[in-house]
Amino acid sequence: MRKLSNLLKVLVCGSTMSLMVMASAQAITLKLGHYVELDHPGNIAAQQMADRVKERTHGEVTIQIFPANQLGSPDEVLEQNVLGAIDMALPTQGHLDKYSKKFATVMTPFAFRDRQHVYQVLDGPFMKWAAPDLEAQGLVYLSNWDYGFRNITNGKHPINVPDDVKGLKLRTPPEVQLQSAMSALGANVTQMAFNELYLALRQGVVDGQENPLSVIYHNKLYEVQDNLAITQHVYNSMVSVISKRSWDKLTPEQQTILKEESASAGQMMRDLMEKEDGELIKKLEEKGMKVTYPDKALFKDKMGPAYEAVGKYAGEENLKTFLEML
Repeated sequence: MRKLSNLLKVLVCGSTMSLMVMASAQAITLKLGHYVELDHPGNIAAQQMADRVKERTHGEVTIQIFPANQLGSPDEVLEQNVLGAIDMALPTQGHLDKYSKKFATVMTPFAFRDRQHVYQVLDGPFMKWAAPDLEAQGLVYLSNWDYGFRNITNGKHPINVPDDVKGLKLRTPPEVQLQSAMSALGANVTQMAFNELYLALRQGVVDGQENPLSVIYHNKLYEVQDNLAITQHVYNSMVSVISKRSWDKLTPEQQTILKEESASAGQMMRDLMEKEDGELIKKLEEKGMKVTYPDKALFKDKMGPAYEAVGKYAGEENLKTFLEML
């Protein structure tokens, strides 16, 4: 009897251990790297996605968020995402166009009328058009989030007409679309890493820069810039992607949940950004910035060289297809 009892204990213990191993094997932790600050709507949206995915999968899928470039620069994070070393990322079209030139078309200067126009194009025909390109690179295109329309700041004088940009030394990211747009307005364009920008503005190494309102506010650029022009010259957004390698580890049900919660987080970010934009202009004025509202049509009229540059970079056929979507 004692031998039988011991045998039963071994069997029960073994079964328990097997169940624990199975449960452990089912639990997946996904690393999500991005570049915005903790209080930015993009990080708030990422946290909502993580919370809801964990809740709906009963803890089987956990998303661990690394904000503010903790895992490297945006390009480095995306490269690791493509390789499968980082599970998820939130690159912009400017980062993704290194892998598919279709994404380069989104940042065509003055392409969109307003946010609703953006959402109709990106969530509809554009996503169907571009998703296969990302899958070929090892990424699954989950949803489009937001980042916003870009505007110009400087420490020299208010901008009311295109000629007010002429001669200003403006920092841009390395994207061709942004460089060519500012060059078309007569600015002296300087490339610089974003983490160097604040000091460069404070020291007068550059006169100004261009970014969405959320970036200008949350990174306190108002401390080193006096003037803000609401030019809305280029739109771009965070794009929610996951490594195909990580995606394939999920069950079909988990994949559905992740895709749904990614889209829900993107919508929440859009709502926050739309609401915040109006509030941020007022807050930036309270911080001492002088805000102007130039006639965008005058700026668009100067974009001929920029459109040529975008067509050359993105490919004329890609640009033509994108313009037809618009």
